[in-house]
Amino acid sequence: MSFGRAGHQKATQVARNAGWRGEAEPEARRDEARTARYETGGLGRDSLLSQALARANLVMAWKRVKANRGSAGVDGKSIAETAEHLKTHWPGIREALLDGSYRPWPVRRVQIPKPDGGMRELGIPTVADRLIQQALLQVLQPIIDPTFSEHSYGFRPGRRARDAVLMAQRHVQDGYRMVVDVDLEKFFDRVNHDILMERLSRRIDDKAVLRLIRLYLVAGIMDGGVVSERYEGTPQGGPLSPLLANVLLDEVDRELERRGHRFVRYADDCNVYVRSGRSGERVLEGLRKLYDRLHLKVNEAKTAVAPATGRKFLGYRLWRGAGGRIKCAVARKALETFKQRIRELTRRSGGRNLPEVAERLRAYMPGWKAYFQLAQTPKVFRELDKWIRHRLRAMQLKHWRRGTTMYRELLALGASEADARKVAANSRSWWHNSRLLLNRAMPVAYFDRLGVPRLS
Repeated sequence: MSFGRAGHQKATQVARNAGWRGEAEPEARRDEARTARYETGGLGRDSLLSQALARANLVMAWKRVKANRGSAGVDGKSIAETAEHLKTHWPGIREALLDGSYRPWPVRRVQIPKPDGGMRELGIPTVADRLIQQALLQVLQPIIDPTFSEHSYGFRPGRRARDAVLMAQRHVQDGYRMVVDVDLEKFFDRVNHDILMERLSRRIDDKAVLRLIRLYLVAGIMDGGVVSERYEGTPQGGPLSPLLANVLLDEVDRELERRGHRFVRYADDCNVYVRSGRSGERVLEGLRKLYDRLHLKVNEAKTAVAPATGRKFLGYRLWRGAGGRIKCAVARKALETFKQRIRELTRRSGGRNLPEVAERLRAYMPGWKAYFQLAQTPKVFRELDKWIRHRLRAMQLKHWRRGTTMYRELLALGASEADARKVAANSRSWWHNSRLLLNRAMPVAYFDRLGVPRLS
């Protein structure tokens, strides 16, 4: 796709100040002392918007949008259809962005299930708006991200969830055995636009970019063909949302740092580690006030001061091993979510054969295993592997259906005649037969040859 020949200007990085000094210092002055502010003049070649719309930056943004795939927005255009559309319409869109007349499309409301059984609401922008947001992100992130707290890990370059989990593990190992586990109620839906824009304007001074970001914030939401206005929130689904969330929540991070607390934050999940329950209650009360100042609400039903080994964080839980060593394990809900997905992939009524199911397992299991590679529970993974093979054997028996077919196929696999006859005689006992008798005819090596992944 061609975006014209506008020159690319690399965003200038800015230094981060050392931090807040003194409790009596006014809030705005404290923030100014620690946060560098990127300033540009007008809409010249050095403006952030011009840098975002430079050809090289747009090409990079388009590659990222394509790689992320995703569904169409309210305009109904797929990635391929948007590419064709932009070939002829991009010059006009670019001009509208530069002169301030561009208006983003409403986002399309989508709900997806959460691991805990609730629903998460997403707002899917059009592909063209995802491109523009991604282009902005690539220019803004190198400027803003270095100003964030080192205790923030979510949606930041070079930082992953595993880094946050390891830091949490270290805090607990160091004796901070209680955790203030704060859950914010519908955080992305309740971000106050005025507060967010004021905090963002402390970091960048480019009126065109700030105006465009506000337009994205107030773009409507389409649900069932009806567009409703939006007065708060930054819906998950757009490339800019995670960065904007970090801009807002960095204020809480800095206050926790000033007070000397040990904490880890990943997006809107914040855990503060303390030595006692009494200290935890004091911290929680302070956090309520901080979040209230940002017009955010703590979900009291899911927030707690509790032993760190009894709470989950980013799908993990911590446990105490031999010698008092703090170790990582997969949280119970994450395990159940995994098992439910395996059940869906290995349904006996699915009509798929083993090679097809093995292919689907290869598409899912390695990614899950990679995410939970910090788990120090080899027995749990061995048991999961046995359970998956058990399900696959039962699925194969159901696929053969008739006793005579089972007898013939098992003999072909090298089963003894006695075992084949026992299975054929109880041809409807798929689960029972797959537990013992099929272990010899379909051992671990059989599934290895099929390419079924292992967790252990």
